[in-house]
Amino acid sequence: MFPLARKPRKALKAPPPPERREIDVNGRALPLTIKRDLRATRLTLRIEPGGRALRMTVPNGIAERDIREFLARHQGWLMTKLAKFRSSNELEDGGYVMIRGIAHRIEATGRLRGLTEAVIIDDEAVLRVGGMEESIPRRISDFLKKEARLELDRLVAVHAGRIGKRVKSLTLRDTRSRWGSCSADGALSFSWRIAMAPPHVIDYLAAHEVTHLREMNHSPAFWSLCAQLCPATEEAKRWLKRNGSLLHAVDFG
Repeated sequence: MFPLARKPRKALKAPPPPERREIDVNGRALPLTIKRDLRATRLTLRIEPGGRALRMTVPNGIAERDIREFLARHQGWLMTKLAKFRSSNELEDGGYVMIRGIAHRIEATGRLRGLTEAVIIDDEAVLRVGGMEESIPRRISDFLKKEARLELDRLVAVHAGRIGKRVKSLTLRDTRSRWGSCSADGALSFSWRIAMAPPHVIDYLAAHEVTHLREMNHSPAFWSLCAQLCPATEEAKRWLKRNGSLLHAVDFG
């Protein structure tokens, strides 16, 4: 007997590459990436970290008319969400910047020289910044990088000591896709923007990456150890989910 010949399996048609266009939201042109996904069952719209772009996932076969109607229905939602990003981005005299979770009023001293310093004046948190007006955002970002370095160096050393692990290096970057990372050889990397978050969130980030020195995964064992190092792990995760994009929205030029 000869085996029955099997019908060749039809190859799944690959979705087209992501399409990039612009969308107008209350007079503001924003880049929009539209990705068609074979597994998607509904249209979804997401604001990218920082509020500078949008991403839309579309089930294969959805007509252009449906995409346009979906975007039109969500104009109000986009306007409300994007307004929060713009209001958090006033790095000028009289504006505000978050430092360790506390809003600091920016005070331009007008002095060309002098350190950027966080002080308390009449019970108000103030960040005093010297230099030319156009250099204020850069000077603030330099200050935040120093704050992040001080905090993360200290916290990483404490957590690594508790689990008996060695850290090869600690690098600060301005990453958008993740708050931190850990390589197989023990090199840690963090986003310096975390200096704007509350202390327990900074502590969580340090504990998270140090935990990867022992558990290079996100298994139950990983989360158990992370929670031992930072008891506020779940609270910090919720804070980052709610507020992380606002930290990315601040434009330091």
